[in-house]
Amino acid sequence: MKEVVLDTETTGISVKDGHRIVEIGCIELDNLVPTQNKFHFYLNPERKVSEDALKVHGYTDEFLHKQKKFSEIGDQFLNFIKDKRLIIHNAEFDLSHLNNELSLSGKKKIQNEIIDTLILARDKFPGSVNSLDALCKRFRIDNSKRTQHTALIDCDLLAKVYINLIGQKEPTLNFENKENEIEENVSSNLVYYKKIVKPTSDELKNHNEYLKNNLKKNFFN
Repeated sequence: MKEVVLDTETTGISVKDGHRIVEIGCIELDNLVPTQNKFHFYLNPERKVSEDALKVHGYTDEFLHKQKKFSEIGDQFLNFIKDKRLIIHNAEFDLSHLNNELSLSGKKKIQNEIIDTLILARDKFPGSVNSLDALCKRFRIDNSKRTQHTALIDCDLLAKVYINLIGQKEPTLNFENKENEIEENVSSNLVYYKKIVKPTSDELKNHNEYLKNNLKKNFFN
């Protein structure tokens, strides 16, 4: 099944205040494996970036003024996502901006099936912080390249978070009755088995002799 991990960066929080998209990034997954298909554009929002948003992503008005407008890439975007399921963290935010841009371009709103990883995380870890950074830390995903919010880096991290959220597990240890085996369990997660090696009587004798000769005598009195 093909899905699209999607993220946007904007000039500010609310479309009600006239804020627009400045970057959109998408990574395609095929049965949870990233393909080579990506969609990425910086966009001219036709307005200034708020100071708070500039601190988040670092895209200046001067840089964005040189980019294409959403209306110029809208068809390409729709052709990329088609009817694929969309994976978004805090989907309400991104969808409000995407649908606003589509509406301004005279296009229909997104009708795709949506999976909001923020909702998944809140259900799985109630009461915990479930930001993208917090989830990366929880699942031991390296997010050191995320010095600022950028759409493609966030998509890459979100894809890994999503796979963990829907049930991908770390390999588990099992030491029962198996020797030097690596098997695959019912859920296709690897289970590692450890061989227990018992010393021979000669090895035990030599070990005890070593202890007597090398440790303080009163230890064995």
